[in-house]
Amino acid sequence: MKVAVVGCGTMGNVHGTDYHRMPGVELTGVCDLDRETARDLAGHLQTKAYFSFEDMMAEAEIDAVSIALPTNLHKEYVMKAADLGKHVICEKPIALTLEDAEEMIAYCQKKGVRLFIGHVVRFFPEYADLKRKLEAGVTGEPGVAHLKRVGSHPGTVKDWYNDFDKSHGVIMDMMIHDIDFARWAYGEVQEVFALNRRSEEQDYALVTLRFAGGAIANLEGHWGYPGAFATAAEFAGTTGIIRLNSRETDSLKLLRSSAAPAGARGVQVPKSPSYQDPYYYELEHFLACIREDKEPLVSAEDALRALEIVLAALESVRTGQPVRLPLKGGVTG
Repeated sequence: MKVAVVGCGTMGNVHGTDYHRMPGVELTGVCDLDRETARDLAGHLQTKAYFSFEDMMAEAEIDAVSIALPTNLHKEYVMKAADLGKHVICEKPIALTLEDAEEMIAYCQKKGVRLFIGHVVRFFPEYADLKRKLEAGVTGEPGVAHLKRVGSHPGTVKDWYNDFDKSHGVIMDMMIHDIDFARWAYGEVQEVFALNRRSEEQDYALVTLRFAGGAIANLEGHWGYPGAFATAAEFAGTTGIIRLNSRETDSLKLLRSSAAPAGARGVQVPKSPSYQDPYYYELEHFLACIREDKEPLVSAEDALRALEIVLAALESVRTGQPVRLPLKGGVTG
């Protein structure tokens, strides 16, 4: 399969690098308005650099294209690619508004192309293992979850993150990972309450999700954290708690409330080996879905639902009140 990448920043580099080493895949071009950035990545990956989307799409052989651009440009370039009959793999979040996301999904369907959105946390082995254990009922009936994701402020590297109109801040761009995972684990969200404080150096948010099934999830996100990037998750149910923490060597732990042998400290699952690349798994999966015409682990409609929850959180921040879902007018799907 022949693929190309639009946007040669951090995520474009990730996509391009994984395509370059993927069997049965040919990276036919990378594109960026910054000529030096495009040339550097193309040289590293032994492909051709383009400085115009239109030139690349006209000259290169392409079956699918990765869109790794700032969020405010997703709709424009997804629809341009669909116009040319190319399948699209777009980085999360799908868009900044429900209207844009709905239009993107409908337009790709109309043009007969697949649209995949990169909610990559579902492909992290430790998170996938956590989801399997929850499905197996190891913690009993769902209760309360806590998810945390903290790291440096990306605005120190790419200025567009500092423009709220383009990025919508930490809830939209980073916490959406945990929002999608929490929904995957606990089902549909019924109500959202959020707090958010932003400055030039810091963007900190707390979001509480109330699920239709009665479970609760508390999410914490922080841009500007002074330490290393870190994630954590804890899901508590009626018979136990399951935890993961990227700071710990044994990243996934299950604590059962039932009787255990004397001295037992719970079942511990080793941290995923460092060579496991969830982005590689994700892209490989999406391309397989195109080849085999199968449904993806995360759909464009899933991305739409995650966006709706983010927008409800931002509305709660604005009003200081809980926000019920679905949002006014509902969502497609």
